[in-house]
Amino acid sequence: MFERAKTLRDQLNYHNYRYYVLGDPIITDAEYDKLYHELKALEDAHPELITPDSPTQRAGSDLQEDFPKVEHPAPILSLSNAFDAADLQAWEERNLKLLAEGTTLDYMLEPKLDGLTVVITYENGILVRAATRGNGRVGDDVTANVKTIKTVPLKIPVESNNLTPPQRLVVRGEVLFLKHDFEILNQRQQAAGLPLYVNARNTASGTLKQKDSRITASRPLTAYVYDIVDISEVDMHGQVITLNTEQQLLTYLAQLGFYIPPESHYYPTLSNIIQQIPTWETRRDQLDFEIDGLVIKVNDRLIAQELGVVGKDPRGAIAYKFPAQEATTKLIGVTVNIGRTGKVTPTAQLDPVFVGGVTVSNATMHNYKFIHDLDIRLGDTVIIKRSGDVIPYVIGPVTGARDGSETPIMPPEQCPHCHTPIIQPDGAVDHFCPNPLCPERVFRSIEFFVSRGAMDIEGMGPQTVKVLMDEGFITDEADIFYLEPEKLIALERFGEKKVENLMAAIEKAKSRPFSQLLASLGIEGVGSTVANLLADQFRSIDALMAATPEEITQIEGIGPIIAQNVVDWFNDTHHQRILNKMRDAGVNMQARERIRAGDQLTGKTFVLTGTLPTMSRDEAKALIEAHGGKVTSSVSKKTDFVVVGDSPGSKADKAAQLGIPMISEDDLKAML
Repeated sequence: MFERAKTLRDQLNYHNYRYYVLGDPIITDAEYDKLYHELKALEDAHPELITPDSPTQRAGSDLQEDFPKVEHPAPILSLSNAFDAADLQAWEERNLKLLAEGTTLDYMLEPKLDGLTVVITYENGILVRAATRGNGRVGDDVTANVKTIKTVPLKIPVESNNLTPPQRLVVRGEVLFLKHDFEILNQRQQAAGLPLYVNARNTASGTLKQKDSRITASRPLTAYVYDIVDISEVDMHGQVITLNTEQQLLTYLAQLGFYIPPESHYYPTLSNIIQQIPTWETRRDQLDFEIDGLVIKVNDRLIAQELGVVGKDPRGAIAYKFPAQEATTKLIGVTVNIGRTGKVTPTAQLDPVFVGGVTVSNATMHNYKFIHDLDIRLGDTVIIKRSGDVIPYVIGPVTGARDGSETPIMPPEQCPHCHTPIIQPDGAVDHFCPNPLCPERVFRSIEFFVSRGAMDIEGMGPQTVKVLMDEGFITDEADIFYLEPEKLIALERFGEKKVENLMAAIEKAKSRPFSQLLASLGIEGVGSTVANLLADQFRSIDALMAATPEEITQIEGIGPIIAQNVVDWFNDTHHQRILNKMRDAGVNMQARERIRAGDQLTGKTFVLTGTLPTMSRDEAKALIEAHGGKVTSSVSKKTDFVVVGDSPGSKADKAAQLGIPMISEDDLKAML
């Protein structure tokens, strides 16, 4: 026990040094947190293990020697963590024991933004100072850099709304890169021939601490403000400022012109919040900003103040941490995968590591340019990320962990399946196997065609496809509809019942909707949304085959590149042969006659978000279209209504910004 505590202290202090002093961490934040919480639990159970050098005895620090220092008006505290519902319930129970009998608690729920804390001071409505969190008491002065962040108001209130600012206001916020802005930043790096940034949070930290504020200004940082550190009791007109709840506080900050965290919601009980957590874990990857959990705050600020602080954590708030999505492990090999279009994808072979709730031993590395730009080498320690159902992927190498034995990774010269020379078309990022009859390309095409998201032929998984190809029963997608049960039964592990079910599934697939067939053909850029647009416009395979790129681009939502992809695909003689075979087999190639239930919604455009009470989104879409309306996937000025269900996403926020009416399922039904 004593030895374990010492080992943990030594490891944590070393990793603090690498992170804060060298700026070159070799483990992820989640792995650091795991070590930290293990040490904290040991020390809580056995206080005699606590030593002066324990990392638990101080708040982390981001101070740098070459920045002027700013003393905060109050400690900038961190939060204790919860990892499951039981932890949250225990937190509430502890708090209730400290309060008067009969006290009830309500809460505010906010996303736990994964960025860099900043403390901003306003005097008489003017931004006068900004600092990093530092060690919680003193931070680095980064005023000039923070002033370059466009979401930080230089003067409050931003709008003339009969609101006057307090004489003094100190707010706390988070500086970060939105996901799309970080992608743009890396595109600029790539265009300039510079190394790509790996970690958005670390890049935001480095950007905020540039000596030259022009560099900070050139990078698209965003700042969300979510708390008040200090405030004068009266505004500039001598009116008393009353903020009794966290909900009132956020509303007040928004009225002053601050960019408050989206998706912040009030809940009357902790049970309500616990019910929302699975939805948040599912939605986190759809947000345009990185979060690593949720922040739950006691809504009543007076009660939160009464609860006080334990150690460096306020009792009135807690952070619910999601399972770690990143981990570090060893890159021990690289395999070459060939996709249905011939695209070559290098796949990392890894020392197995537990991340995102599963053990990962393979991860994609996208393409060889990605490997080259990040200088990923065989034998490297690499950072792996797994987000929800997304295939695990390599973020980049941990260069500080290198020992000199690592070797470069080069693209293959030949396809490993058909031995055709690999090509890289002019201007292309990816490498390709150019052989359309490459057995791996054919396998991947058929595998996609029969999959659940495509023609959904139950019982025909990858292993079955492989067996049927090896036996010579199928050589393309159309051959599936010509399989003979007598020949299948003769195969090993193909019993009579299995063959019967498979033949029934194939027969059922013949009558799939026309749009579903289009989405199954593997045309580049044609997923279910585009397939529906094409099917609605052209109504049959013959009409679509005769269409020109100009005709296709007339459809709202389809651009010239996808239009050309569609035309090129249908002009290919190999694809025409496959379609003719499917037609002869009785596969449906025509859209069904539209059933019009009414015209109450004609000319109206809807967007759906959240979980509706009594119908799925597909059912709601069909209902709207049957009454003449149109459903699109994104909110714009052309949207007439946003139908909002439980746990709505960012579409609801966009609708609020644009002033677009938000309606319920009942409101929609009332329109009909």
